[in-house]
Amino acid sequence: MRLTSYQTPRLGVVLAGPREKCGVFGIYGKGLEAARLTFYGLWALQHRGQESSGIVSSDGSQLYRHTAPGLVATVYREEDFEQLVGDIAIGHNRYSTSGGTNIRYNQPFVDYENGFAFAHNGNLPIWDKLEKFLQSRGVSTAKLNDSGMMSAAIGQYMDDGLDLLEAVIKAYPLFEGAFSAVMMDKNRLIAFRDSRGIRPLSIGKLGHGYVIASETCAFDTIGAKFVRDVKPGELVVISKQGLTSHQVVKGQQKLDIFEFVYFARPDSILLAKRVNLVRQNFGRQMAKESLVRADVVVPVPDSSIPAAIGYSQASGIPFDAALIKNRYIHRTFIRPLAEMREQDVNMKLNPVIESLKGKRVVLVDDSIVRGTTMRQVVRMIREAGATEVHLMISSPPVRYPDFYGIDTPKQSDLIATRMSVEEIRDFMGADSLNYLSYQGMIAATELPEKVFSTSCFSGVYPINIGKRAREISKVT
Repeated sequence: MRLTSYQTPRLGVVLAGPREKCGVFGIYGKGLEAARLTFYGLWALQHRGQESSGIVSSDGSQLYRHTAPGLVATVYREEDFEQLVGDIAIGHNRYSTSGGTNIRYNQPFVDYENGFAFAHNGNLPIWDKLEKFLQSRGVSTAKLNDSGMMSAAIGQYMDDGLDLLEAVIKAYPLFEGAFSAVMMDKNRLIAFRDSRGIRPLSIGKLGHGYVIASETCAFDTIGAKFVRDVKPGELVVISKQGLTSHQVVKGQQKLDIFEFVYFARPDSILLAKRVNLVRQNFGRQMAKESLVRADVVVPVPDSSIPAAIGYSQASGIPFDAALIKNRYIHRTFIRPLAEMREQDVNMKLNPVIESLKGKRVVLVDDSIVRGTTMRQVVRMIREAGATEVHLMISSPPVRYPDFYGIDTPKQSDLIATRMSVEEIRDFMGADSLNYLSYQGMIAATELPEKVFSTSCFSGVYPINIGKRAREISKVT
């Protein structure tokens, strides 16, 4: 096989543990400093991946690439931008699975022989057809993840003489799962999305150019104007001729509702709804469903702040940001001292004792996955002097794993599959525990249930997960 820079270990074969979640960005516009603008776009999308970051640019004659492990602020230096020239660029922030610190994991991938770069957010739970195709072409898949196999398949069709656009359309039926992808060659920017639109992907306008991003908050950062979402099953091409659309397959919108619950930045817009306002609605709905007597409403920062505000407004119980987040704590590979392993939460959160001592506290969070962190937070609130702790979770119980690109553990590690609500409350050490109801969550979005994938809560997977279905059991 020909050697390319997209060879990476395959998910589900080399790696163990949770799946990745990522952010992608792309820009095209004559006269724009594409790589520098991509840097700012990736900065806005940092919450979607903190393991590594990468940018590929083109000046019309050559592709230039820079990637490295770390946060956006540490990956790029001024001398890197002097090399990342041109008015087309794509970028990628990655959240790794376990063991994923090797540079071979970093996106965007580049196929220098065929002259294109590729970056992907999502996950393919089924790769049998894709793997079989590549192996039939003599391509070893032993060191390819799902993103790498997608890029390799496109390269194979280009080897057959197809143009990049034709190659993507030809390869599209091989991609079984969730994908929001950006690509580029020396003269064009391409973006495409799976048939259900599981992961978000939007189009913006900047001057005479266009921008593609996982979330609209990236447009605000660089002064671009939101135009519309890439439709499920759609592929868009941006070039000197402008923007053209190709509906590759029939689409049906099924955005992962967990984007509203947790992942998306609150200032982003999803399905024409501001995330911040939807999360406030979650809190208001919780107050309707589960009102308790308390003195203060406290969020677990940051994603649950809007829900806590909504609960406070609807209940009349005062809001107080009584847990302070250390914003400079991020993933580290330095082994902690044995005596500090149980203090991880304390490194990330500090209680404001005066706001908690002697108070009945409503503690609001967006979800409970394994439960170990929340148990420590409840203990912290009690040690700060709270007389009661009432847990309010602004989503239903997470009872099923995700197979579409979200970092959730296997089903047996999800606390809501092993314990009843009362058992979880007792494990947490809380005085009460209330989840937002499933129907309440849907109602709070002010959108119909049919536009969402709710697989983590319902166990209904809108895209076939193949053999992975054997890993789950129905929870009643």
